[in-house]
Amino acid sequence: MVEPLTRAMYEIAQKATATDLELARTALQGLVREIGRMFAKIDVWLSPTLAEPPVKLGEMAQNPHEPLAPFHRAAQFAPFTAIFNLTGQPAASLPLYWTESGLPLGIQLVGRFGDEATLIRLAAQLEQAQPWADKLPPVVA
Repeated sequence: MVEPLTRAMYEIAQKATATDLELARTALQGLVREIGRMFAKIDVWLSPTLAEPPVKLGEMAQNPHEPLAPFHRAAQFAPFTAIFNLTGQPAASLPLYWTESGLPLGIQLVGRFGDEATLIRLAAQLEQAQPWADKLPPVVA
């Protein structure tokens, strides 16, 4: 048995043609080049990791009547990370802030292609300045 979201994505993919695939690949290559040009001028990009606090358990559960709902919800919840997953930029999410209820909120650092070392050095400095290793949310599963 396949989850509804997986089945829906499979069905969408079955409708794609070779031309669709090539157009998508060309668009992605253009995006990679554009991001590369942007990073020629900057060392590190800083953004939130998520667009909102962590969602409640079950909020993104599968629904056979709306199989793409979790996909669309995830795009609203985490819009800042996908572009760099697609382009292959090195990135790190660091829990540098905690809500009053004890939930971690992260920042995302993104570096130049192939420059993981800069992110690791920066992340180490931030962890030293604001340690998070011993902080746990109120419920740990």
